[in-house]
Amino acid sequence: MVRHLDRGELEAGLEEIQRSPGARGELKAIVVRPATDARESLQRCGVSAELGVHGDSWAKGCWMSLPDGRPHPDVQIAIMNARAIALIAREEARWPLAGDNLFVDLDLSAANLPAGTRLAIGPALLEITAVPHNGCHKFAARFGVEATRFVNSKEGKRLHLRGIYARVVQPGTIAVGDPVTKL
Repeated sequence: MVRHLDRGELEAGLEEIQRSPGARGELKAIVVRPATDARESLQRCGVSAELGVHGDSWAKGCWMSLPDGRPHPDVQIAIMNARAIALIAREEARWPLAGDNLFVDLDLSAANLPAGTRLAIGPALLEITAVPHNGCHKFAARFGVEATRFVNSKEGKRLHLRGIYARVVQPGTIAVGDPVTKL
């Protein structure tokens, strides 16, 4: 059993998170959720407007839908800062528990990546959406109440510590290690 960090330990890690590159980073992990609470880590996969991250359950339906019932494209891909999840999860094997699809070493703050900003990952192009990504009861159960309060705090929201959502603008195959470039 992994010990959850307390608020002081989490806040002590902010400096490292804030050292994330602002313009060009790296894709550190890819995770798909083929079914509720199931996770699969991949080395490479396709992304498209039709399927989101290929192999992920987003295309089958999600918590946010269009009026016709289709999954909303503004929550196609969940992205989290790799330094933030490294601090919170404490072990890389626990990163997938966050439920995000892509873990990147890049500054995800609102100042650096406002809604509408585009990211190139390999040949794919993503656009950051305005939908907020917040820590929920599942996040609290997996990483602790203090971690949830940390990511949902004023500073946590400013830095997007819980992550951001993106939609696919240009499809392509992405791989762990690919550069992530802010356009």
